[in-house]
Amino acid sequence: MFKRVEDIARERGCCKITLEVLKGNKTAQAVYQKLGYAGYELDPIHGESLFWQKPINPLMQYP
Repeated sequence: MFKRVEDIARERGCCKITLEVLKGNKTAQAVYQKLGYAGYELDPIHGESLFWQKPINPLMQYP
């Protein structure tokens, strides 16, 4: 599945693929690292990156 995502991203001229993983999910982090993913940090001058969301289906909201 990840290979297909990479193929599609290359076909579309994307510059990167990002994913989100919980800090405590070490198993997933190990898998992602084996696939070539790594953590990233924006330029410290501009501050840290924040994840924002906008729920669009009130029946599927998380606490």
